[in-house]
Amino acid sequence: MKGVYKFVRELWKKPKANLGKEFVKERLVGWRKEPALVRIDRPTRIDRARSLGYRAKQGIIVVRARVKKGIAKRPMIKGGRRPKRNVHLRIARQKSKQRVAEERTARRYKSLEVLNSYWVGKDGKNEWFEVILIDPTHPVIVADPKFKWVHNKQHKGRAFRGKTSAGQRTRGLRI
Repeated sequence: MKGVYKFVRELWKKPKANLGKEFVKERLVGWRKEPALVRIDRPTRIDRARSLGYRAKQGIIVVRARVKKGIAKRPMIKGGRRPKRNVHLRIARQKSKQRVAEERTARRYKSLEVLNSYWVGKDGKNEWFEVILIDPTHPVIVADPKFKWVHNKQHKGRAFRGKTSAGQRTRGLRI
């Protein structure tokens, strides 16, 4: 016997085939028109969010973050150089797009800490991740034994120090 979350997980393995191409396309068109960071009421992938620590309680929010795809370009040189040295080479990024999304979200929501994040979609230009944020000073979080560890000072700035799951993967600690 399967639970609801297992069915949802199987749907998200191949979203275009299972959810329908048109549905996914319409959703991405709507997301493209939104700002880069959007606070949402509930997670798009409830199974993944709950497995990463999301709970429907006060002090926990979800933000959808958009990150542009592609490789970085070297910045243009200002000042005198011969043209041969003014090449804008394609440089591979050192951080994953998911980690970039977490860091941008952490910069926007300064009083909250990034718990984790997960992938929700991509098109030709962008990729979207949903970032789970937690308020370390909220009374409900401080009282909860599962989440009160976030209240300690040593967990400040988790996203910037590579302490989230995506950050650990970038640091080579997770496969």
